[in-house]
Amino acid sequence: MFNYYMPVRIITGENAVSENADQLILGKRAMIVTGAHSGRESGALDDITAVLDSRKIPYLVYDRIENNPSIESAAEGGSAAREFGADFMIAAGGGSPLDAAKAIAVYASNPPEDGSDFELYDIFGGKYKNKPLPIAGIPTTAGTGSEVTPYSILTLHKEQTKKSFSSPEVFFKTAFLDGKYIVDLPLQTARNTAVDTLSHLIEGFTNKRSSPASDYIALEGLRVLGNNIGILCDGTPPAELCTDFLWASTLGGMVIAQTGTTIVHSMGYPLTYHKNIPHGMANGLLLGEYMRRADKEMPWKTDLYLEALGMDSIDEVCELLKKLLPCDTTFTEEELAEWTNTTILAKNVKSCPFDVTRELEIKMYKTCLL
Repeated sequence: MFNYYMPVRIITGENAVSENADQLILGKRAMIVTGAHSGRESGALDDITAVLDSRKIPYLVYDRIENNPSIESAAEGGSAAREFGADFMIAAGGGSPLDAAKAIAVYASNPPEDGSDFELYDIFGGKYKNKPLPIAGIPTTAGTGSEVTPYSILTLHKEQTKKSFSSPEVFFKTAFLDGKYIVDLPLQTARNTAVDTLSHLIEGFTNKRSSPASDYIALEGLRVLGNNIGILCDGTPPAELCTDFLWASTLGGMVIAQTGTTIVHSMGYPLTYHKNIPHGMANGLLLGEYMRRADKEMPWKTDLYLEALGMDSIDEVCELLKKLLPCDTTFTEEELAEWTNTTILAKNVKSCPFDVTRELEIKMYKTCLL
């Protein structure tokens, strides 16, 4: 027995936003959530505002989403949405704006009850009364798959790490995939996000919570990605392949929406928080050791995902990761031991195909980073 739930309408292709305006407009007053640069530089913001202007829909552009958005900035965005009177949201950007929009949608419809003292961390326990605002999403990077997941990854300075908030009510209503928005991504950003996609697909496929449905999607995503990811060793993908990268990313998101991730993600969060290593790169630095340990428990799945990728061995995948992820950051044993105090408590520890202890996580950190 297994469950499969994917309520997001996915619209793929050139000019997906402008030619499907009715699927973008979910209310009467819109708040557009984006980063300081991602929405504008990709062209997505121009396409969104053109549609809203043509329909005379008032909108507020909230572009204060930082990389690795904090829970405080999400709450601030919720306050801005309430003040503007937004009844729906449009998220445009990479994983940070898309993830932040989900939390903002919750805060927007759930103001502080006493007008002053709202416990921000209640969101992680699902402690809110009113339904979030509906959201349409437009990814401008190909990696997070956030457009089809119920997850919002927020930075918690109090705990010096990142944490996932999840609710089926924050699934986007519609996701628009248009390769033109990622054509001009910096090469290393394109690499990092593609590795994030790879991580989602492999973690989901080898996850204890995987199902025949999620496995089918994962293998298709791995085939699409495997046909294209090698191009990134030499340069950014040509325009005609950009939608393929977005589609692979979305398939990865569809997988982890069912399975969740594994310790690759939770162990990667401190690398991002403390060392400013991009999320996809952090995953990639840890993925090889994870694959080798998962292989000992389910070698038949290793054979299947390698075949889908068009590769012969885990070593070949690791060699590709080395080419895609140049990293000269240094780490100490003391840092790794300290980070493990937090990572071992993550929920996704239980999703791994092998038993995870604090000692094992430290050993994995050392193997990958020292």
